Amino acid sequence: MAATHVVEDLDVKGTRVSFVLPLACVVILAACGGKSESPRAPKAAAPTLFVAESATVNVPLSVPSQVYVEQDTWLYARAPGVLESLLVDIGSEVHTGDVVATLERADQALALQRAEVSWDSANRAVNRAHGLAATKSISTADIEQAETDLHQAEVARAQAHRAVDLTRVTAPFAGVVAARSGVRAGHLVAPGDSIVRVTALAPLRVAIHVPEIEAAELAVGAVASVSGPGGSARATIIRAAPSVDAASGTRELVLELTGKATLRPGASVTVRLGGERRRVIVIPAAAIADSGYVVVWQDGRTSLRAVTLGARLPDGRVEVISGLAVGERVMPARP
Repeated sequence: MAATHVVEDLDVKGTRVSFVLPLACVVILAACGGKSESPRAPKAAAPTLFVAESATVNVPLSVPSQVYVEQDTWLYARAPGVLESLLVDIGSEVHTGDVVATLERADQALALQRAEVSWDSANRAVNRAHGLAATKSISTADIEQAETDLHQAEVARAQAHRAVDLTRVTAPFAGVVAARSGVRAGHLVAPGDSIVRVTALAPLRVAIHVPEIEAAELAVGAVASVSGPGGSARATIIRAAPSVDAASGTRELVLELTGKATLRPGASVTVRLGGERRRVIVIPAAAIADSGYVVVWQDGRTSLRAVTLGARLPDGRVEVISGLAVGERVMPARP
């Protein structure tokens, strides 16, 4: 006989009725009916984190940089007027003082002629006054006035020469035309309008920021290697910042490429210097985004931070030159 259980007494038209159900049915009803509790949501798993660690390596310090030259500038129109001629194009070599463009200068030339005539007249007046002074036929005041007129004429003549010179755009140093603006012959230009960009081809230099510890062991005269898609060359440290940047904890070094380098200004390169055992900060390569950023985890929050990377170690970790401190935690950037 199946086990039974009295479920409930009901009053049906004045008569109380007791229902007797099998125990199995009671269990089913209990499972299906009544108020049920929703299952608790599982706790979010803590994110996988990498810790920036200190390691001892025996590889050269590798720092990304760009080749540059000290002399690199746009040449501008220095006077208003119509561009008469553009004498160079991209790739043209220029020497110091070469005229690269000219403006129409008819008005300036006429003004110069007037200034020359005025100066010549004033100069003859002074000579005549000095001649009369020998016979005391002229007063001292008249001689002084003639000399004043000559000085004013000299200033006016110099200004006229200057106005003519400003109609010519000249190269301030030797180099090559690296770019040109959209200005063409016949266009009206104003002072400050760019014409062409001239870049020197030497000396080639790179500037790097080195961690304070490594920078202490590098002095002016130390040798390094510079390599990029356009070739490689040796370089020498020619300047070192006298102080350490407090924000990044790095010191700036300027190196000059030696020999006949095939690299060009603006080229992206890697500078390698040193090689003795040194302490560095490292993180796994998986923590670094393609754009050179890491996601830092701190106090339950994330923040995006730019880092400067150095050498890649054999174990898959990467040296962090600046941007992270030992003990900071970062999230994986890719699986």
